[in-house]
Formats: sequence, structure tokens, C-alpha cells
Amino acid sequence: MSAHTERHHSAAARYFEAWNATGPEARAKAVAAAWAVDGGYTDPLADVRGHERIAAVIAAAREQFPGFAFRPLGAVDGHHDTVRFSWELVNEADGSAPVAGSDVVTLDEDGRITRVLGFLDRVPTGP
Repeated sequence: MSAHTERHHSAAARYFEAWNATGPEARAKAVAAAWAVDGGYTDPLADVRGHERIAAVIAAAREQFPGFAFRPLGAVDGHHDTVRFSWELVNEADGSAPVAGSDVVTLDEDGRITRVLGFLDRVPTGP
């Protein structure tokens, strides 16, 4: 694995750690490890900057889907300061994955996230 590839994989791993962190303290620590101080997160449902707001978006998603975990789907791909990967939200009890998406992430020189552009590829239907 090249140094560039390792950097991309490391950033993606820290990103998933943040999304799967439980509790406000662990979440705040994981977000700070993954994102630059002024980093941002944008998807169809949110457009925020800064650690506190990013942590709040993650907390809201975790509250909406208790008992679920974010898992990588396929390989992490990247070049220069850009990383892309897909993910799914998996029910840890039965393995179902009602939500899936793809993210494109930009990194700073330290490998921290400056920007996430998220897309939802699969969302639950019905009530």
C-alpha cells in the first residue's frame, strides 16, 4: 500500500469511527480526530461546519437508527487529497441495510477531513 493509499484508508477509518462512536464524549473525540477544526459535512439532509455541528449531525443519525452501525461498502479509492468510498447503515441485529450512500472527502495536509460531500444511494421507503 502506497503512502497515499494508506493516508486515504486511514482517513476513511477515522470517518467511520466518528460515525460509529457512542456517547457524546467518544463522538467529540472521534470527530476531532477525523475532521480539521473548520471541516465541513454536506449531504442532502445537512450542511454544517465545525466539530460540534458535525457531531450533532452524527448524533441525530444515531438516534434515528438505534442499533445500527455504519460500515464500508466496497473499496476506498483516492488520489491526491481526495477520497471516495461507499457505505451502508447496517442493523446489527438482523444484518439488514436500509440506508446506503457514497461520500467524497477532501483532506488537508495532515490527513484530516476538510470537506465531505455525501450522497444517499438507498433510503427507506414507506412509513
